[in-house]
Amino acid sequence: MLVLFETAAGYAIFKVLDESKLQEVDSLWKEFETPEKANKVVKLKHFEKFQDTTEALAAATAMTEGKMGKSLKKVLKKVVAKEAHEQLAISDAKLGGVIKEKLNLSCVHSPAVAELMRGIRTQMESLITGLPPREISAMSLGLAHSLSRYKLKFSPDKVDTMIVQAISLLDDLDKELNNYIMRCREWYGWHFPEVGKIITDNLAYCKSVRKIGARTNVATTDLSEHLPEEVEAEVKLAAEISMGTEVSEEDIGNIMHLCDQVIEITEYRTQLYDYLKNRMMAIAPNLTVMVGELVGARLISHAGSLLNLAKHPASTVQILGAEKALFRALKTRRDTPKYGLIYHASLVGQTSAKNKGKISRMLAAKASLAIRYDALGEDTNAEMGVENRAKLEARLRHLEEKGIRRISGTGKAMAKSDKYQHRSDVKVYDPSGDSTLPSVSKKRKFEEVEEEEVATPVTVKTKKPKKEPVEEPEASTAAEETPKKKKKKSKKAEEEAMDVKEEEEEATVSPTEESSKKKKKKKKKVKEEEGD
Repeated sequence: MLVLFETAAGYAIFKVLDESKLQEVDSLWKEFETPEKANKVVKLKHFEKFQDTTEALAAATAMTEGKMGKSLKKVLKKVVAKEAHEQLAISDAKLGGVIKEKLNLSCVHSPAVAELMRGIRTQMESLITGLPPREISAMSLGLAHSLSRYKLKFSPDKVDTMIVQAISLLDDLDKELNNYIMRCREWYGWHFPEVGKIITDNLAYCKSVRKIGARTNVATTDLSEHLPEEVEAEVKLAAEISMGTEVSEEDIGNIMHLCDQVIEITEYRTQLYDYLKNRMMAIAPNLTVMVGELVGARLISHAGSLLNLAKHPASTVQILGAEKALFRALKTRRDTPKYGLIYHASLVGQTSAKNKGKISRMLAAKASLAIRYDALGEDTNAEMGVENRAKLEARLRHLEEKGIRRISGTGKAMAKSDKYQHRSDVKVYDPSGDSTLPSVSKKRKFEEVEEEEVATPVTVKTKKPKKEPVEEPEASTAAEETPKKKKKKSKKAEEEAMDVKEEEEEATVSPTEESSKKKKKKKKKVKEEEGD
């Protein structure tokens, strides 16, 4: 039996000297405890060294993908094909199927083979002669770095640096175009101010100025290529009655040169936007479908790269671009922002103001998934983005319809009020307040009322000495009016009893307050009697 063993330095093919030891899988590791024991089990038959790191990387990537590389095919044809009757032990069953199909060699993959490979790896330095340990470790490290770079798929199509540069240049061009157009309108406005209000489109304005030149040429110039007929007629009419100043030919030449610059920059901006659109669809198709080319490119630019953006959680993607507002809100303990760059996405733009926060949160969650799929996934289709966008649009319709349903439809049926039922304003006695065991406070109140009713004549008599010092000069008249006063006092005593009953019903005033009120009432009655 032959053994195919892969290393960072090259391919090694060993010959198994004693196949009977492979039967005992559990004790096979004991045969590789020392280099001497290992040399009794296996012997190096051939070693094919890699020429450079590129060849090693190609061989390693082919091995990981289950394919047979050129160097491996060359080794197998040179060594193993001569001994076709021998079985070939390999570590990957998928690779064994490929070798068997292409070279018609019988391959073996079993737990015993895996244990044998592990034993060879432990004693690799002693089994593979002519290869110093330092060289093996250096080649292993170099191959590991190269393989990790390859795993990240750094292909030219996946380089997002171009997107970062393109979106930055696009923003710069927009600023410059605005400055140039403002300067052009202001400069030519001194000569022909009316045309600035008639032609609102900036590109059409510059093209028209470029073709007209001086204001006196408007009547003979055909502007049908750049303007509609109505606008053209309006421009020609305005030129006849224009209030602008006269300018020299040199001034007109400079203005026309500025118009040329604006037209060229606008055309280049259109070309750059198309380039950015194509690059975004190639690098991040799902993100492009979710938020659009410009917003997606700005998110990538803000994060630094697509891979950095993929590391951000959905909550960070949602407020990316609003860091200043976020930290200001945290500092002042106010509400944090609900959206950043993602606000300019079409889904958020078409939402009503009250639902913008909800939609931006949901869009950020789906967009973060799309970013990770684009950055780390192997497929380059936009199916996931289309599916998630359809879900968000359905959710948006549901949120928008919620407010409408309250006014019409099923919501209107649910909002119907109950039928009016007349309720009498007459208060009925509530017997639930009654109790078989009256409270102590009620007993006391009843006793106080009974005492007052019994002691009414006594209280009247006690009032007499108070009145005497006040009514000393009119003693004779007081004696005559005593029978009338007694009648009045009896009536007043009945009124006091009624007042006490009312106070019992209210039951809100404390006993001390009641006694003070009674004293006040008695003083008032004394004053009334004195007045009589």
